Amino acid sequence: MKIHIHRGQDQIGGSIIEISTATTRLIFDVGTELDESDQIEVPTIDGLFVGIKKYDAVFISHYHPDHIGLLGALIDDIPVYMGEKAFDILCSAYSYRKLDVPFSTQSIHDGQTVQIGDITVTPLLCDHSAFDSYMFLIEAEDKCVLYTGDFRANGRLDFDKLLDRMPKVDAVIIEGTTLSREYNIRNIEEETLEEIAVNYLEKHSGPAFIMMSAMNIDRLKTIENVARRTGRLLLEDLYTARVATASGCAVPDCKNGIRVFLTSPDQHDELCSYGSAKIGEKGMMKSRFIMCVRSSMKSYLEKRNEKISFEDGVLFYGMWKGYMEQPKVKGFIEFMQSKGVKLHILHTSGHADSMTIDSLIQKAVPRIIVPVHTQNAEWFQKYGQAANIAKDFIIEL
Repeated sequence: MKIHIHRGQDQIGGSIIEISTATTRLIFDVGTELDESDQIEVPTIDGLFVGIKKYDAVFISHYHPDHIGLLGALIDDIPVYMGEKAFDILCSAYSYRKLDVPFSTQSIHDGQTVQIGDITVTPLLCDHSAFDSYMFLIEAEDKCVLYTGDFRANGRLDFDKLLDRMPKVDAVIIEGTTLSREYNIRNIEEETLEEIAVNYLEKHSGPAFIMMSAMNIDRLKTIENVARRTGRLLLEDLYTARVATASGCAVPDCKNGIRVFLTSPDQHDELCSYGSAKIGEKGMMKSRFIMCVRSSMKSYLEKRNEKISFEDGVLFYGMWKGYMEQPKVKGFIEFMQSKGVKLHILHTSGHADSMTIDSLIQKAVPRIIVPVHTQNAEWFQKYGQAANIAKDFIIEL
């Protein structure tokens, strides 16, 4: 049984990991690199992206681009396995942008093994800022490897229960995204963000807005709870409403206080499909609300502000702080502040802190540790000879 890190060992994102035996070759994640924009460079991996098919299957841990961005470049007829809900969410996002999903998938579910040749793959549902994310236990030739994908312990899934299911393994391929932080601090829990937001809104009488990724379902659940607890409607734009419906969380319904609003008149027919859950300007004027917004909504909000005062309002920012330096995001925030809206950061990492990483390693007791998705592989030197942080991209078990 061999582990081959094609890409991702000494960087964050762009993961392409191979695990193989003499007769079976599997790939885990095929991501684009974080600094790639319109021009994506596809690695010339023979039998995966170029030439004749030489791989038996691709398994996807979650739907973030740095893990799925190259799926459309795969050689035809390589089966792709992915979480069922994750794929539904991805399809809803593509559909909103009027894009075709350039691949099909076979569904995986928590604990249900998949046999590919002489390799058994068991998906383990884990907590991440992407919904329906998985770790993978890969077994063959009396060896067991754990690939963690991206994970954390501060969302709404019980990390201790996941650890209880974790066997001892021969090797762990583990992410270390947060290990480049200057300080090793424990992540804020999603439930704590809920309390922070509720308490903050008690001090402000104006409307509230949330700037976040609609595909961060844990954050969407947080803001749904905040709206309910503070007596506000949660207003979802059509894109967020599609994603929420696909996930089964925060689904628009007049009974649960979640409404859908329109930002473009050419989408009126779709808005009507939500029936009594739709809301217009008059309904907004009568309501206290939390509205899901994006930087592209600046002109829409300028028009709403002509009828609805934003004074003493709140803009919750629920994404990575680095995005705030991008001109479009920075300009949007400054625009909202000019209308009397107070900015409040409401975010926590989607990646494991150092204590969570250590808990998993202590439970799995691997003989070999392969750090990926990190710029600080040296952190793993604390585990002695188990840590494989050299540039040896092929490891034989």
